[in-house]
Amino acid sequence: MTSKIIKGMLGSAAALAITASGAFAQEVTLKLHQFLPAQANVPKLVLDVWADKVEADSDGRIKIDRFPSMQLGGSPPELLDQAIDGVADITWTVVGYTPGRFPSTEVFELPFMVEDARAASCAYWTMFEEHMKDTEFAGVKILGTWVHGPGMFHTADPVETPSDLEGMKIRGGSRLVNQLLELAGATPVGMPVPAVSEALSKGVIDGTTIPWEVTASLKVPELVENHTEFEGPALYNLTFVMAMNQDVFDGLPADLQAVIDNNSGMDFSVFAGGTQSDVDAPVRADVVEMGNNIITITDTSEWQALVNPLYDTWVADMEGRGLDGQALIDQAKSLMSGECAGATGSL
Repeated sequence: MTSKIIKGMLGSAAALAITASGAFAQEVTLKLHQFLPAQANVPKLVLDVWADKVEADSDGRIKIDRFPSMQLGGSPPELLDQAIDGVADITWTVVGYTPGRFPSTEVFELPFMVEDARAASCAYWTMFEEHMKDTEFAGVKILGTWVHGPGMFHTADPVETPSDLEGMKIRGGSRLVNQLLELAGATPVGMPVPAVSEALSKGVIDGTTIPWEVTASLKVPELVENHTEFEGPALYNLTFVMAMNQDVFDGLPADLQAVIDNNSGMDFSVFAGGTQSDVDAPVRADVVEMGNNIITITDTSEWQALVNPLYDTWVADMEGRGLDGQALIDQAKSLMSGECAGATGSL
């Protein structure tokens, strides 16, 4: 028995040596897990594009199996931990699904903070590398950081002023969105975006906050007829990360690590945020054709006055966590209006 074990070990070692020597190409299969249906815009236009590019650049040595709609189990708030713990090799998720856990990212979720998703995604990656990589996200490899296009209201009854939200039950996508809703007198209801359709159809909520882009896959325009958008900086944005298990990455050969790295980082982040934002316009056009009621707020002063206290509250909260919230705000604004203005990214 001992002889057989030794021979088996030697055989395995020989196989590894042959692989390492390049006699046989090493093949790796990675599991990519996320919460949206496969046909939704982000999986179709961002995640699949990234995965296909990685497969092609590796000459087929990397294969990425895609698991949409939480097919590997768990719930959307668990996705980042699934990447950390190795339940999945790569995950994509909304950072705000774990409120307060990654506080620095929230600077891009403040109301009326972001006007351009590409500039914000560029600034987000820059600040991730400077402030978050070795602190809040230590222990996991982040492949991309981005924001979606302008967040807005989709409601059963029209919303033109903050007072129109009083008494409504509205799904909020992050703790800052929920705080905004509370200031307006609405009841925030926290839930991952896949749950929105059923909640609207059953009257559990009166409306939701999401960008145009994702409304089609959730059939929101068929469930509510009123949509409130804002000119200029967005009412809110959400932050996303695409994460990879660090040990899995470290275990790849150097040339396959390079394939992952060459398709990640700044360019990928800007591509992802920009692609997601670009889908807003055609989806909006479809909703116009449906005949739904679109309310465009051109004078946002009343809304701005409503949410201004959130900035002071957030800065104080960050201070309590040992972070300089005002410095994060100032840096994000400076990057978005400066070196990240007009940012472009591609795969």
